[in-house]
Amino acid sequence: MVAKAGHGPKNSGVKTPSEEFSAYCEAEFERRLNSGESFDEASYRKAMAMVLDRLVRREEEGRP
Repeated sequence: MVAKAGHGPKNSGVKTPSEEFSAYCEAEFERRLNSGESFDEASYRKAMAMVLDRLVRREEEGRP
């Protein structure tokens, strides 16, 4: 199951940790794609999804 960033209450322009992490991962993914070096895209996406899922669950529980 892949967590989606942006769940939960919005804090007047303040990004949640899951939103910040997702944005960072997407930028890093693009950087790696454009670097010309090979990397395991599937493993990258799987690891990203695992961390996002955990962050979203913590946010929903009200934990930092």
